[in-house]
Amino acid sequence: MPWIVAALLAVFYLYAGGKKALQSLEQLQPMMGWVDRVPMPVVRLTGILEIPGAAGLLLPPLTGVAPGLAIAAAIGLLLIQVGGIVVHVSRGEARLIGLNIALLVAAGAAAWLGTTWL
Repeated sequence: MPWIVAALLAVFYLYAGGKKALQSLEQLQPMMGWVDRVPMPVVRLTGILEIPGAAGLLLPPLTGVAPGLAIAAAIGLLLIQVGGIVVHVSRGEARLIGLNIALLVAAGAAAWLGTTWL
């Protein structure tokens, strides 16, 4: 079960992080309306943090090297979603936080399930 949650989160964050790290504001805006109010360096940093977070969910347990890092990666991704919720609520977009809440719960589950790798 931990592998399923971690793998699904990793795929999502590799995709979303890659988009934020590489695409222009104009390309991101239709999918992520919040990028118009957040400085582009912050958007890029978020994407750059999501990519190693995704790798951190899978690589430590797969290699057996520092499997506790998977828990740290999950907690980091959980914190990114807390930030996402804050951004949406501050913009009056509370109705849009469903995905953020689902990702927050999944990251929390990945952190908790990751304890089985220790």
